[in-house]
Amino acid sequence: MGGYPAEMQESIRHVEATRMHRMDETYPRMPIEERQRLLDDFHPDYIDERMRAIRVGVSKGQRMPLELADVIEGRPHIGPDFNLSEPRAETDVLIIGGGGAGASAALVAQESGARVILTTKLRFGDANTMMAQGGIQAADRPNDSPAIHYLDVIGGGHFTNDPDLVEALVRDAPLVIDWLERLGMMFDKEPDGTMVERHGGGTSRMRMHSARDYTGAEIMRTLRDEVHNREDQIRVVEFSPAVELVLDDHGHVSGAIVMNLELKAYFYIPAKAVVMATGGGGRLHFQGFPTTNHYGATADGVVMAYRTGAELGYLESMQYHPTGAAFPEQILGQLVTEKTRGLGAQPVNRAGDQFVYPLEPRDVEAAAFIRECQGRGNGIVTPTGQPGVWLDSPMIEMIHGPGTIAENLPAMVRQFSRFGIDMTKEPLLVYPTLHYQNGGVRLEADGSTRVPGLFIAGEVSGGVHGHNRLMGNSLLEVTVYGRRAGRSAAHYAQDAKLGQPSLAHVARWNEELNDVGVDTGVTSPILLPDYTRVT
Repeated sequence: MGGYPAEMQESIRHVEATRMHRMDETYPRMPIEERQRLLDDFHPDYIDERMRAIRVGVSKGQRMPLELADVIEGRPHIGPDFNLSEPRAETDVLIIGGGGAGASAALVAQESGARVILTTKLRFGDANTMMAQGGIQAADRPNDSPAIHYLDVIGGGHFTNDPDLVEALVRDAPLVIDWLERLGMMFDKEPDGTMVERHGGGTSRMRMHSARDYTGAEIMRTLRDEVHNREDQIRVVEFSPAVELVLDDHGHVSGAIVMNLELKAYFYIPAKAVVMATGGGGRLHFQGFPTTNHYGATADGVVMAYRTGAELGYLESMQYHPTGAAFPEQILGQLVTEKTRGLGAQPVNRAGDQFVYPLEPRDVEAAAFIRECQGRGNGIVTPTGQPGVWLDSPMIEMIHGPGTIAENLPAMVRQFSRFGIDMTKEPLLVYPTLHYQNGGVRLEADGSTRVPGLFIAGEVSGGVHGHNRLMGNSLLEVTVYGRRAGRSAAHYAQDAKLGQPSLAHVARWNEELNDVGVDTGVTSPILLPDYTRVT
């Protein structure tokens, strides 16, 4: 136990002592009524004082975390008099965001006949897609179907999802798996060539396709390589985040203003259609939680789309993944994939007792962890004061045999071994971490929004997952809706005729803030988190 301090090792001995007993008993799933009480009492989304309604815009009154509301109500980077007469480039479809959704949109838009520019804040591929570990769902086995997948998604989202969006998600899922494999993705397979598929939390069938525990990285590698293969038809601009959308005099999107991070210079890219694929806002650290998100996840797309008149929804709901690393502190908040629990690891408290079924829906599982630490006082506290519970990973090899962890979770083995922790022999200390933004810009099943020419894909959207996302549906969402938005944007661009570009909506936004007396002191989108500011 070289990686854990002495004061934590006594608890580990309790975990070891109860393993055989826990092997012989199956912990029951939680009744629906108990789930809701647990969420009401312990989930961060249900803490009223940490939420408020935004006071301006078309979705005025929408509740969301305080940190996000301040950013959405921020002031623009540029004024309405910015010079739009000297564009740097021009395209049919402008993709904003370089993760799985943006790459998928770029590929399909190009295949649909559009000229494409993809602009991204950091490097192409620096996105939450790259960091997703566990898998991607698709109902493609004889005992499964899109209809059963649909019911799992709706149930996991507490029956609040947009049904049309869920239908599109599950119908396209098998097509996406086939598409990714044809592009060169290496899925886990059995010796006979069939896909390895496992359970995720809240699923009734094994439909989780994976590439060890770096599924997102393998998806991103595949998509990025294919975009680079088409570099004569898809132009990629790195380190250049968008800061404002541009509308024409008819209210149609006509491109975006992009900032060169190195030069701090702004320039205009006219486009007949825009696909917003900027991801979520985990780096805003809602309620002070650590996060699994990449450095650029600051909710930029929600900010820009909202100022043009796009509607928002579901932003009162964030996903706190139950198993973020709680020790060592150097990797606080980093993801411990749900695949670990899918393989048999059990959550247990400091006495070694299991206190929740391992594969409850993520919000329920996370709330149970918080209750065990804060409500019952049964958590483990690190020397720096971080609470957590044990995820008993050695049980995986008791169930499946030696070598299972190294075979299925190689990235996690390396991550923890750097700090002297051998997850094949020692449990992992975990605690909920801010993982996913369930809400965002409202969209139709084809990726369109109420703003003509603006299309949405991925975590920047709201409605697909309702108020809770199931494991494996994020990588599915970015590919399904990236493809749909790319195709729709290309078709829209074929007939679009741009009017006079204008930033009149920026002037209206500033006027509305002034009329209501709102000044959050934020210039948004914030682009990058400020870890130098003391709060």
